[in-house]
Amino acid sequence: MDNILIVGLIMFCAFVLQTIFGYIQIRNFNKIYQNIRSRGKVAIGRKSGKVRAGTIVFFGINDDGQIFDAYLMQGVTVLSKFKQIDQYVGQNLHFIDKHHPLVQKENKLTQFAMENARDLFVLVDAGKYHEPETTGQVDRMMYMMNVYKSKLVSKLNGRI
Repeated sequence: MDNILIVGLIMFCAFVLQTIFGYIQIRNFNKIYQNIRSRGKVAIGRKSGKVRAGTIVFFGINDDGQIFDAYLMQGVTVLSKFKQIDQYVGQNLHFIDKHHPLVQKENKLTQFAMENARDLFVLVDAGKYHEPETTGQVDRMMYMMNVYKSKLVSKLNGRI
């Protein structure tokens, strides 16, 4: 009984710590976003990582498409923080892609996030962006069950 109580206490403490650090991370995100937004437009790019580090990029953009501020957050845990990336200040967002010399020096996740920021900004700026329809966990689970069912049926039909 004592071991179960200790494990439960450890799990509870881990949950509380994750909640606190997540709150701090979101507060940091909002602070940087508000700071950039007060001075111009913001292009946000992201690349989520399931096992590898996730990446978020903020570009502050003026009316000419020039980057006046840039931040990068990359990491696996809630301890990740935004870091300023000054080398992109003065660059034109429309040319930030995998062929840009500065972007080529970044890792693949950061490159993808930067291209994502550029692509979304261009779509929003042109008025052609539509929010994708999100599905819930149950819908995704039902979809995956149907996929596996179809695979199973096709394998069984191949044997018969």
